[in-house]
Amino acid sequence: MTWEQWVSIIALVLALAAVIVGMLVLRWIRIRGARVPALAEVERLRQEHGSGPPAFVVNPVKVTHLERFRSIVHATCQELGLGEPLWFTTTVQDPGLGQAERALAERASVVVAVGGDGTVRAVATALAGTGVPMGLVPMGTGNLLARNVDLPLEDTRGLIHTALTGTEQPIDVGWIRPRELLSVEQVEGVDAAQARPPGTGPDEGQDAAGSVEKVPPDALARRNEHLFLVMGGIGFDAAMVAGADDDLKARVGWFAYFFAGVQHLHGRKIKVQMQLGDAPAHQLRLRTLLFANCGRLPGGMVLFPDAELDDGWLDIAAIDTRRSVIGWASLFGKVVLQGLGVRRESGTWSTSSITFWRGRDVHVRCPEPEPIQVDGDLIGETQAFSVRVDHRALVLRVRG
Repeated sequence: MTWEQWVSIIALVLALAAVIVGMLVLRWIRIRGARVPALAEVERLRQEHGSGPPAFVVNPVKVTHLERFRSIVHATCQELGLGEPLWFTTTVQDPGLGQAERALAERASVVVAVGGDGTVRAVATALAGTGVPMGLVPMGTGNLLARNVDLPLEDTRGLIHTALTGTEQPIDVGWIRPRELLSVEQVEGVDAAQARPPGTGPDEGQDAAGSVEKVPPDALARRNEHLFLVMGGIGFDAAMVAGADDDLKARVGWFAYFFAGVQHLHGRKIKVQMQLGDAPAHQLRLRTLLFANCGRLPGGMVLFPDAELDDGWLDIAAIDTRRSVIGWASLFGKVVLQGLGVRRESGTWSTSSITFWRGRDVHVRCPEPEPIQVDGDLIGETQAFSVRVDHRALVLRVRG
């Protein structure tokens, strides 16, 4: 080759390299430009609301050795140079919302929820949209949000440290708004069929999907909306939550929900009309209808394989089974396979099915009131409700 050819080749290589570098720089600028407004908004909110000490909202029923736990919190804050932490305990009347709001009023730099999923939901309800981060020290039965962000459930010191110094991850928040929420009181000595309102009795000679024995008004409702971070649902799912015994949950943990679920395996199917946004409505007959912000369940099972905490979408699943126990066994097998990354479409011969949708707002109607739950809290019965997602509304402390 002549020297002119060598120069041409070198010039071509340099030009290609310049184009590649330019494209990478342009992509970085675009990504940074897209992120800066959101990060700037979070920082602005933090400057307005959260420059004080860390705050802990603690459910004392869930903490086995409360004073020992408090001493660990105090020592960790001192080691990190964070000063004396604010300390609030929940009550039956206020499961954490009021305490988290007081922490905000005292300009807490982070509010740490210490307890079960109900305590987490209470703190999140107060913090959503403020930019003040939430930390987690899970001590409940399900601890579903903590499982979905891979927090070490058995390492209390590590959890406290992560809550105080961890990476901040904005996540989505789900809201359910019932049109009318009913509380049904189970009368002493009267069976479930008699206790339900007229028109809500068993179908086809089977037990109802679930009856709400005594549900107080949801103390965490905001503007008639009920927050969830993991998932909400109606049908079998809510009946299982309603039937889980508190004493059994304290003894065997999340496995108590399994025992409650067994009692409703023969429950009736429910009919719903579901509309995603402005699309035509779906007429469904199923066992349960779920709305998820993330997809992992206890035991490593993955019910929603596509759900992400920060993608701005609700993941919806209509779950149905046939042939009683055989159908539930088939469904369990499908969920296990999903956790292993195997997805199979249901054929006409299948005794179970999971149908998925995605949306940002969903409207649901039922011909009769059905129990409804959010993050394991039963909030009552309703015939019509809407669900929406609030994109990246909550800042969560996670492991880096």
